[in-house]
Amino acid sequence: MKKYLLSIFAIVLPLLNFAQESTSEKIDIIFKEYTGWFVDAIFYEIPFSETYKIPWVLIVLIGGALFFTIYFKFINVTGFKMAIKVVRGQYEDIEKHGADTLYGDNTENEGENLIETIRDDSADGEVSHFQALTAALSATVGLGNIAGVAVALSIGGPGATFWMIVAGLLGMASKFAECTLGVKYRDVGEDGTVYGGPMYYLTKGLKSKGMGGFGKVLAVLFAIFVIGGSFGGGNMFQANQAAAQFVKLFELDPSSNAGMYFGLVMAALVAVVIIGGIKRIAKVTEKVVPFMAGIYVLAALIILGANFTLIDDAFALIFEGAFSGLGIAGGLVGVMIQGIRRGAFSNEAGVGSAAIAHSAVRTKYPASEGIVALLEPFVDTVVICTMTALVIVITNFDGHFMEYGVEIKEGVELTAVAFDSVIPHFSVILTIAVILFAFSTMISWSYYGMQGWVFLFGKGKASDLAYKVLFLFFVVVGASISLGAVINFSDAMIFAMVVPNIIGVVILSPIIKMELKKYYKAINVKEDAIEEGADDLNEIL
Repeated sequence: MKKYLLSIFAIVLPLLNFAQESTSEKIDIIFKEYTGWFVDAIFYEIPFSETYKIPWVLIVLIGGALFFTIYFKFINVTGFKMAIKVVRGQYEDIEKHGADTLYGDNTENEGENLIETIRDDSADGEVSHFQALTAALSATVGLGNIAGVAVALSIGGPGATFWMIVAGLLGMASKFAECTLGVKYRDVGEDGTVYGGPMYYLTKGLKSKGMGGFGKVLAVLFAIFVIGGSFGGGNMFQANQAAAQFVKLFELDPSSNAGMYFGLVMAALVAVVIIGGIKRIAKVTEKVVPFMAGIYVLAALIILGANFTLIDDAFALIFEGAFSGLGIAGGLVGVMIQGIRRGAFSNEAGVGSAAIAHSAVRTKYPASEGIVALLEPFVDTVVICTMTALVIVITNFDGHFMEYGVEIKEGVELTAVAFDSVIPHFSVILTIAVILFAFSTMISWSYYGMQGWVFLFGKGKASDLAYKVLFLFFVVVGASISLGAVINFSDAMIFAMVVPNIIGVVILSPIIKMELKKYYKAINVKEDAIEEGADDLNEIL
């Protein structure tokens, strides 16, 4: 471990001058000159009138979510209770060994032979349902939930919250679809390491449909985009915002090397986690994500509890603004766009990134993880983003720190003001939360990026090391420089992932429906067997 870290910093430290002061401005100019066309293309807004425009990538995201919601018969509603049961491990036995093995014809032989057969036939995978869920949540629950909500409200007013919730509910169906495919078409190495995500279901899934060449092109594009996104939005942006909060909290000189030193410490912590792969990432995120989300939600609940008489007024303002616009530029449609955009961008449903983390789960039934994954947008957008929005609306009834309809740039600062108005000095805890959010997002995105890297450049220790060194270098760079056009390009890379992913998932939807039926049938087999008095083999094993 020590030798590994020293080798990384031996490479990183001589390159740090590249990321300082005037060089930062040069990087920004160069990136804008050569990548501006790509950013403009991905975030191009289709004009529907003189007053409002809709980014085409948003239409693809929400259009896909609507399709999946209808095609899978509102799985985001009907599968919610089932998702809770699966996360709690209620069907772990059939997912690990298969319903037929436990309760079908193969259960005729009793005793040790049966037990050994079950042990030998256990499911592939590296992490539990809960670990896969928290690993994926750690990549989406982050600065968007704190800063992004404040920005959305500043532009679209309280009504944006309603459409944010709508986007989260629709996104649940997208997550179900892509994560089911992630498990269905994953590769499992001889050592048990799982390789999964859109790269694999675009390649193998579309090949099964007679579109192998098309699938390969989409998979390569996705892999390129996910690598770029992992270095930028999933890394440099997170490090940059966490460093900025740290410097501001302790009133350090922005012109000093405080950001760089912060980046070095953050890189060291990230290195310790990502060296261990998805198993270690899952072990960290299953502790960090519930902890940081718990603190944040608890603080929000305290504020809402202290102002419980205003909650109904806040919801009234949200619903009124959602359907009237309340004077916001673009009116109703303008408010709708801001809410849906923030919700969709926050939970990344349809982007395909989460399918990479979820594909590592231990199960024989792909749909089981798809059902678990639908909880992700609910937690991220419907719960946490709504909490943030309610706190801001309630503490800003007099408009003393935010004027709706006037765009802000620093969302974290305004969210901190909202929390500080009820819980003095909560900005200190918020800074810690921002750092933890950034840290968890980085370690999950490092896994996403490496999966794309391995798909393009092959599996092996040398390939893994090359990616990890680059990733850690960009942690330090991100904390040291002003990002500007660099992060615009990186964000464009992330949302460019939407195009190949949505195309592939829509084409493969019939296969997803078959997997869902197969899983429900397995559950019914188990429940029928238990009703008939079959032994619960969990106790035997």
